[in-house]
Amino acid sequence: MISLRKLRRKPEVEAPRRLVKGARKEGRSATITRGRADLSAPRRRGLNLGIHYDPEAFGRFSEGIARFIGTARFLVYQSIFIALWIIHNAFAPERFRVEKFPFAFLTLILSLQAAYAAPLILLAQNRQELRDRRQNERDRGVASRTQADAEYITRELASIRLGLADVATVEEVEKAFEKALAKALDKIEKQRS
Repeated sequence: MISLRKLRRKPEVEAPRRLVKGARKEGRSATITRGRADLSAPRRRGLNLGIHYDPEAFGRFSEGIARFIGTARFLVYQSIFIALWIIHNAFAPERFRVEKFPFAFLTLILSLQAAYAAPLILLAQNRQELRDRRQNERDRGVASRTQADAEYITRELASIRLGLADVATVEEVEKAFEKALAKALDKIEKQRS
């Protein structure tokens, strides 16, 4: 039979080597008591209610909502809804009215719409900011590679110019050839005479 004391005791787990080195030299036990048995994975924080969702799909959904809320069409739809609500509740017979003059229910509806719209808009803005940051990093990388290529080409052109400065032109070769030919002809004439 298992005693109640054994059930309440925390499981013993082998301690990581960096914590145990001193204990092993002194001949002490290398096990320590921990609150959980599996130390190979980090702890999960917060409540796990079993609700799982795809963050990417939810982000796309929130961007779609934010895009629609930010249009003139939404403002027109919302203005028409509010105007119809007020007209209906102000002029309809008493038994068909949804609420009386202070329009607390309309205020509640608009407050709920704002309460849900604000986080969705912020989420969409954060996603857009992340996309912009990634695009800026890519643009910076392309710009730095382009600048490095341009500097390399500039250095190569400068080295080609310096190399060509020492190379004789066609005119210089022709002049040198004519001088050498003239000297050779003079030598031949001197030898004949």
